[in-house]
Amino acid sequence: MIQLFISVLLFFVLFFGISFILNMILRQTWLMAFVFPIIVILIVDTFSFSTYFKDPGFAFSTLWHEIITLGYQDAIILSSGFIGTLTAGFVIRFLRKNGYQMF
Repeated sequence: MIQLFISVLLFFVLFFGISFILNMILRQTWLMAFVFPIIVILIVDTFSFSTYFKDPGFAFSTLWHEIITLGYQDAIILSSGFIGTLTAGFVIRFLRKNGYQMF
């Protein structure tokens, strides 16, 4: 249970920080929210990324099966990372609305 709490906190802070920095530099508020599923795919799959281009039928069916069979702990941890990216987007929007300019 302690590992789950630490993992959730770590993923939230990690993806919040990455999203916040990318939002400041690229000025694309929701960019990381669209990139996050690709990161999840890279975390969940067990084969190389080139398999998606060489044998897409096998790759996507295997990926779908691996996503469906994720444990609830893994789903909670990955969703906390997504919540971190969304929170960073809202924080950036709030800061820009109040006149703060980053870069």
